[in-house]
Amino acid sequence: MTELKQMGERALAAKYILAALSREKKDQALYAAAKALQENCQEILKENEKDLEEGRKNGMHPGMLDRLALNEKRIDAMAEGLCQIAQLEDPIGEIMETFTRPNGLVISKRRVPMGVVGIIYESRPNVTADAFGLCFKTGNAVILKGGKDALHSNAVIEKVLREALASEGITPDAISLIKDTDRSVTNAFMRMNGYVDVLIPRGGAGLIRAVVENATVPVIETGTGNCHIFVDEDADLTKAVNIIMNAKTQRISVCNACESLVVHDKIKEKLMPALAEALRTKNVEIRADERIMSILDGCIPATEEDFGKEYLDYILSVKTVDSVKEAIAHINKYNTGHSDAIITENEAHAQEFLNGVDSACVYVNASTRFTDGFEFGFGAEIGISTQKLHARGPMGLKELTTYKYTIRGNGQIRG
Repeated sequence: MTELKQMGERALAAKYILAALSREKKDQALYAAAKALQENCQEILKENEKDLEEGRKNGMHPGMLDRLALNEKRIDAMAEGLCQIAQLEDPIGEIMETFTRPNGLVISKRRVPMGVVGIIYESRPNVTADAFGLCFKTGNAVILKGGKDALHSNAVIEKVLREALASEGITPDAISLIKDTDRSVTNAFMRMNGYVDVLIPRGGAGLIRAVVENATVPVIETGTGNCHIFVDEDADLTKAVNIIMNAKTQRISVCNACESLVVHDKIKEKLMPALAEALRTKNVEIRADERIMSILDGCIPATEEDFGKEYLDYILSVKTVDSVKEAIAHINKYNTGHSDAIITENEAHAQEFLNGVDSACVYVNASTRFTDGFEFGFGAEIGISTQKLHARGPMGLKELTTYKYTIRGNGQIRG
């Protein structure tokens, strides 16, 4: 574990350097990093193909292969994410509030970096660039532990970013990648108190649970996405079909894809035949309750497990309800606190849903696919937090900061 400790020591030293960088210097480096990703596109794709080949050989699920795969468009998107981060306001140093006490002390609440951020993630090499960009802009050093299935991709991206930083005269230890795939190293990483200030897991339920249960470093829990869409009795059905198709089929491997559909009983016979026909064009399997089964051929009976499952596949569970209240209760029972939507033209029903559903992001007449830092205007994102302490929803720049109080006096002493 000597190598891991040395990495922690370098990151610890780097965090104090990064915290003092000006916005101009950080933004200049981010643009240089974005340019470097594009200039090294072919090298990155070559290394990514090694990971994909290994994944195909090991029978990796198509959804996971999609998460792992890079192409020129995705690398351009990674670079664009860094550029967008550079264009955002720098939150570091922001005075969040100031107040003066009766004794004359002037107390200010000031936004500061967290320090060293650790991130454990699976099969998403774009996270390497996104995490670097957000942490760097906020004056944090980042230590990354990606999955072994993306090792070649992550390593080459880290190399490109470190070289870009060095070319700008900035410590390359702003970003470090743990390349040792031994599980004991990951476990040790989760216990690097004194080196790592906060740990963020990004991946499936198993990874997140392992980090939450085993880490001694404080954890920001990012959740899996059993996202629901509820089609109300007052829904525009054409709008509903379009939104469901986008949320379910645009990209199945992401946490903001729709996995569960809830349908008001009064519109099931109008909605489901048209929706099923559209879903068939994408080979989506429908797992439905008895009421849907009675009106629609070709469905598979849904189990209790189906209603709470994040499929990351062309599968959709369907539940019938008799009211908005019942829909809310069902969603709150089975969702993961990520993203849920109602399709309705009834404002009272929309407001009841917004107030009642306990998720980080709750939508009216829009796809759950918008739960994303880029779509929210945050640049990239570090993850979607489904917990309620410190951060919730897409985590952008401000969610990677903490604050400290600065107090100015004129000789006051406490009596």
